[in-house]
Amino acid sequence: MNAVLIDAPKPNHVKDFLKLVAFEHSVFALPFAYLSTLTVMVLEDAFSWRVLVLVTVAMVSARTLAMAANRIIDRKIDALNPRTAERELVTGKVSLKTAYIGCAVSLAALLVSAGLLNWLCLALSPLAVAPLIVYPYAKRFTNYPHAILGLAQMVAPVGAWIAVTSSFDGSGPAIVLGLAVGLWIGGFDLIYACQDIEVDRQIGVHSTPARWGVKAALHASTVTHAVAWLAFAWFGVLTGYGWLYWVGLAVVAVALAYEHAVVKPNDLSKVNRAFFTANGFVAVALFGFALADLLLR
Repeated sequence: MNAVLIDAPKPNHVKDFLKLVAFEHSVFALPFAYLSTLTVMVLEDAFSWRVLVLVTVAMVSARTLAMAANRIIDRKIDALNPRTAERELVTGKVSLKTAYIGCAVSLAALLVSAGLLNWLCLALSPLAVAPLIVYPYAKRFTNYPHAILGLAQMVAPVGAWIAVTSSFDGSGPAIVLGLAVGLWIGGFDLIYACQDIEVDRQIGVHSTPARWGVKAALHASTVTHAVAWLAFAWFGVLTGYGWLYWVGLAVVAVALAYEHAVVKPNDLSKVNRAFFTANGFVAVALFGFALADLLLR
């Protein structure tokens, strides 16, 4: 029997790049950008599909840029960590050239969408990008890179608010929401970093768990999430949300409690469940209840 030659599948650079940046995890950030955008639209009676679409493009572009830059900057560190050694830039499945092109396209999309929103969004866009790029370097010089990640994520709700108003006037609620989001993301990054504690210590990567231990990091995460919940409540008070929003906050409290219950200092096997499942649920659930509350107005 003659052997049948089967052509190897051609690489799909776009698909591989989207896997590199974990594109589907945009679910963590988009709901809070939408929460800020839709809240101010209702308060200002200024709903616009155009603005909502541009906010979506800006948010997804910024996150994609941040993830691609993170993977480029950290590729040598990733190669030394068994958990990350199979990432696409380490294995060569995605080339550096492709990653850089992805960064450039994402940056261009961010700048164009910001410019189409208003001049202030365009002027502030470099300030939104800066902490996203600094974050991967932070683990090289500080034990608290999680705080810089939180700062980077705090920008999104404020930017979304300005996208509607074209001004900082009255943006206090957005700043409070940004604080809540930054604390929430920084808190679960503390949990996520616990699984790399031994490797980080061996290769010289800085983090709160690597410096102070898993138990201290988990306690810090609990406190951080408690303050984040209070900030979400403060945002609800400032913007006059009704009972549905508070039901959503109660659901979020349960989800956060579950997240901290399943991750223990002597058992980190459920970190991914806490990180991906619980936190994805928190984002979607709070936005869902807030949206229902807005629709009742």
